[in-house]
Amino acid sequence: MEASFSEMRNELQSRDALWRRIQMECKQLHTELLKIREYKDMQEIKIKHQSSCVQLTEQLENKNTELLLLAQSQEHQQEELNKIRNHVYREEHYHRSEQERMKTEISDLTEELHQKEITIATIMEKASLLERQLKMELEIKEKLLATQQLLDFQYKVIKSENTHLKEMV
Repeated sequence: MEASFSEMRNELQSRDALWRRIQMECKQLHTELLKIREYKDMQEIKIKHQSSCVQLTEQLENKNTELLLLAQSQEHQQEELNKIRNHVYREEHYHRSEQERMKTEISDLTEELHQKEITIATIMEKASLLERQLKMELEIKEKLLATQQLLDFQYKVIKSENTHLKEMV
């Protein structure tokens, strides 16, 4: 995108330079036209030859035609220059809008990521708490199991003694 802007700017500068040259040529042609008119007036006074007058008049008409063509070309170049400027302006405006949209999107995504990090941290804390609770419950159940096994063993011993005593009686 930067390259197209650069190309457009170069084209704009090139056309601007061309436009200035055309203006300079118009001024030079106008100066020449004035000189030709002065020359024509002097020739008419000094020389009464019709052919010289006709020739100067033709040259003057040719110069006038050239001036008109240059003026038309200058107008066309100015229109092209304005079109390019407008296009560059629109592209720059679009580029700025796109940058703002991307900044907003990045900001939103950063906020969403921050919220997810908070959620993950909360879940990790809860998981750690549940793990501790499960370990404590496991320890309690292991102690209860050990106690029950001891009681079972004692019950069997007492039962065995009881059976032995019944046999002896």
